[in-house]
Amino acid sequence: MSKKKAIIAAATSYFSRHGFRDTSMSTLAKAAGVASSTIFHHFENKEELFLTVLNQARTDIGEGFAQELGQRRYADGLERVSETISAYLHMAGVLEEEFRLLQRYFPYELARHNPRCRALLEEIYTELLDRFEAGIVQGQADGSVRRVPSRNLALILFSTVDGMVRFHTYRLYDAGALYGDLMRTCRQLLSREKVTA
Repeated sequence: MSKKKAIIAAATSYFSRHGFRDTSMSTLAKAAGVASSTIFHHFENKEELFLTVLNQARTDIGEGFAQELGQRRYADGLERVSETISAYLHMAGVLEEEFRLLQRYFPYELARHNPRCRALLEEIYTELLDRFEAGIVQGQADGSVRRVPSRNLALILFSTVDGMVRFHTYRLYDAGALYGDLMRTCRQLLSREKVTA
């Protein structure tokens, strides 16, 4: 592993676990096994390093989805959305540090005044929402998903699934035990059939 990659890996871990403000450059240098000057050789400052980490997270999440879902064919849109949910939950476990980084407050705080950070966050969430919406649109076309504005439905569905990821990350509930209920609830949300209480 190159020194730059080692720095990015250490920064991903520390920023996700301890936050931006509570992670010092000297701590990162020690964790990466490099001198502090080496970090500044590759990155102008901690904010630039953070943006590089966020960009790498964007790449890893995008590639993770592509690998998880590949070029699969689905019986219908409802199955496609179900597989997207499963892939998201699986990736959140495999890429736990990247997802935890997205759950921190700092990226959104930085995005208020840093256009590059805002653009990276928008790219990440747009790609995720597009994946959810693609199945919804397919399902609306084949009749397996009810007809409501697809982006709104994707946002609601994504928020629900991402909430489960947060429960898992912070060990608030046994999210794994809720998987079956989550999938049933999501299918009911999407289904054209009337759901009775």
